Amino acid sequence: MIHTGGNGDWSTIASLLAGIEVPRVLRVRQKFIHPAPVDVDAALREQFAARGVLSRVRPGQTVAITVGSRGIVNQVTAVRTLVSLLKGAGAVPFIVPAMGSHAGATAEGQKAMLLGMGYTEEATGAPICSSMETVELDRTADGLPVLVDKNAWEADWLIVMNRVKPHVCFRGEYESGLMKMITIGLGKQKGADIAHNLGFGHMAEHIPSIAGAALRHLRVLCAVALVENAYHETAVCRVLEKDEIAAEEPKLLRLAKEYVPRLYFDRLDTLIIDEIGKNISGAGFDTNVVGRYHSSWISGGPSITRVLILDLSKESKGNANGLGMADFTTRRAAEKFDFVQTYPNTLTATLTGGVKIPMVLPNDLQGIQSCLKTSNLQDRRQATLVRIHNTLCLDEIEVSESLLPQIQDDSRFEILTEPYNWTFDENGNLF
Repeated sequence: MIHTGGNGDWSTIASLLAGIEVPRVLRVRQKFIHPAPVDVDAALREQFAARGVLSRVRPGQTVAITVGSRGIVNQVTAVRTLVSLLKGAGAVPFIVPAMGSHAGATAEGQKAMLLGMGYTEEATGAPICSSMETVELDRTADGLPVLVDKNAWEADWLIVMNRVKPHVCFRGEYESGLMKMITIGLGKQKGADIAHNLGFGHMAEHIPSIAGAALRHLRVLCAVALVENAYHETAVCRVLEKDEIAAEEPKLLRLAKEYVPRLYFDRLDTLIIDEIGKNISGAGFDTNVVGRYHSSWISGGPSITRVLILDLSKESKGNANGLGMADFTTRRAAEKFDFVQTYPNTLTATLTGGVKIPMVLPNDLQGIQSCLKTSNLQDRRQATLVRIHNTLCLDEIEVSESLLPQIQDDSRFEILTEPYNWTFDENGNLF
């Protein structure tokens, strides 16, 4: 989408960066709280039986199951199990994309995103019914319309499923989770626009207000809340009754904040992120991990002088939200930047910082050299540098040799290798 110089002459840039040595690195493991992963299939079957969920379902009734745009571990399994249980009770389940304005804010785009993430009828046993049409259920005390996906509303029953985790743009009793899924995911583009219109400073109020009003009308069979540990495993799988959602989600959010992965560094000269994408985080990457934000309603995290993003995930399908919070990126990432996929989400969320275009370099090597050159270091050989795959994968990372004195006696780290040099291919990209 973006013209990045094609095969033009980049020799001036190359000469400015020539001779800047990339420091040696070593692979280390960060140690986090590690609650044992749960068997999602078994957990759902056990809780459905214990709670008598299916006793309310009659043969032939339709059941909508919400699925969002995030890459949530074991969620395909969860959907398949729900479909199996529902069909066993004679119900007719289907999947509803509940992702607000994502995937270009079109029914076709949202269906394509879910299919690309593995939610095929062959894998789950249920079709995807995708529409951007909504039904107004009510108004909040402040007069905000309460909207819900038309297909979800017309179903006999609704199962709300989502991962509960900290949000990347605001803090509140409810952040990313079931209540947000009801407010924004099921609200589609129009509902998301209503919730975001006054900015993220009001999001902590809008989510319980809109979701609370929606729950008075929605025929919720149950909700399924998933919490992941720092190793991207399902640590909690909870089936909740409709009237338990509002009370139990804040407890699960507090648990999620205990489990969330992080970088154990207060400051760095350079952070290299292999990939960002909507499947990884709503902001492309978890801003809490990186300490870079496109919202003024959140802060904290490490202080990092330069951030380099190497690529967009395949699953993000050109949605480059998050790229604008970096200092540098590569030509291959910039050329995947699809404005049509990215901008509807930005115009709805009203946050523009994540979709600006950082300085674009031809390859990984020059991107890293650019970070080092602009970090204002007297001795670049002492640069503190970390490379991560994405903000979901933070257990094994690469760190510069200069960080070795800082981590070698720290019990939170396990050193896995001796220092080594990165290898770049003939195009200057990391192997």
